[in-house]
Amino acid sequence: MGLNETPSANRVHIGFFGKRNAGKSSIVNAVTGQDLAVVSDVKGTTTDPVYKSMELLPLGPVMIIDTPGIDDEGELGKLRVRKSRQVLNKTDVAVLVIDSTSGKTQEDEKLIALFREKKINYVVACNKADLAGEELPEKDHEIRVSAKTGYHIEKLKEKIAALAVTEDLKLKIVGDIINPSDFVVLVTPIDKAAPKGRLILPQQQTIRDILEADATAIVVKEFELRETLESLGKKPKLVITDSQVFAKVSADTPNDVFLTSFSILMARYKGILETAVKGVKVLDSLRDGDTVLISEGCTHHRQCDDIGTVKLPRWIKNFTQKQFDFKFTSGTEFPDNLSEYKLIVHCGGCMLNEREMKYRQKCAEDQHIPFTNYGTLIAYMQGILKRSVAMFPNILAEIED
Repeated sequence: MGLNETPSANRVHIGFFGKRNAGKSSIVNAVTGQDLAVVSDVKGTTTDPVYKSMELLPLGPVMIIDTPGIDDEGELGKLRVRKSRQVLNKTDVAVLVIDSTSGKTQEDEKLIALFREKKINYVVACNKADLAGEELPEKDHEIRVSAKTGYHIEKLKEKIAALAVTEDLKLKIVGDIINPSDFVVLVTPIDKAAPKGRLILPQQQTIRDILEADATAIVVKEFELRETLESLGKKPKLVITDSQVFAKVSADTPNDVFLTSFSILMARYKGILETAVKGVKVLDSLRDGDTVLISEGCTHHRQCDDIGTVKLPRWIKNFTQKQFDFKFTSGTEFPDNLSEYKLIVHCGGCMLNEREMKYRQKCAEDQHIPFTNYGTLIAYMQGILKRSVAMFPNILAEIED
């Protein structure tokens, strides 16, 4: 991803849903003006959700998602329908495509009920209007369109734009807790797990947020922090570190300087920090043999000392002196049934939009499973969680209760 490209998690996610042969893929192509989706008269051409980042006027940066038919059949079909429904967990605006010549079906009505249940803004695109004969009045949320002739496609795009929440997020990663001219020191270890030639996404986003706040970002490696702080000539407002070197950075950062991690800031940015702080306390009550889920929102090549699958399990065992059954998921994988887990530890979620992160948190909450994240857990095990959230009074109060 280029430095100037909008991260997928910050894009408006627009999902296209409907029965097989309703014309979903044709509508996707018509709305985007590109051949993003394969179009065929054969039912079930789209077999997996198709994601495409692009600019869509008048909206701006979006993520277009074309999904398999909600009426797919057979064992594979059930899996495809399940994947389509999972897309709802990250959808900001839903477009339900129906065939005007046959009208809404029971499957369509069930999907509309799901949109409403999940509070997803939606529009029903009645496709094949050119074949429908008599033009009946459009009902609430509906618009007649034709992918073939282009009829009302621009009007559909305007409706999608109107439904999308495009205002800048009021909550910043760090911009709301710093002032112009403040110094912020970022500690970014460069080891074999670091991506070649670039910083990871949370680091990029945090630097951008600091600059937009008219503050100064100073980026160092963990072994350079102490000397950098001594030579600054001005006390920094905040030190932000990669969670993996929390202990060293805490020791090298004066107590009168705020300290936190990229992971904790991302949890706050995604709206799950309070849940993460509450959930981490269960670590002390886990028993031998309990099952712990460690979940990442992205997929990447596993290193020999990978944080999610190697380091965290090792640190948890060392801290608790107990043996656990660790399970791992990544990317769009997240279990529907969480009953076997006694704790869920999630990454910062930089590759997931806020809706999906809150969905995962809500799944855990509804099933009464404690939910925390990497940075919160590591700070807790290092005995510095209170210090790591000291700049957030409401979160600090949760720890002190």
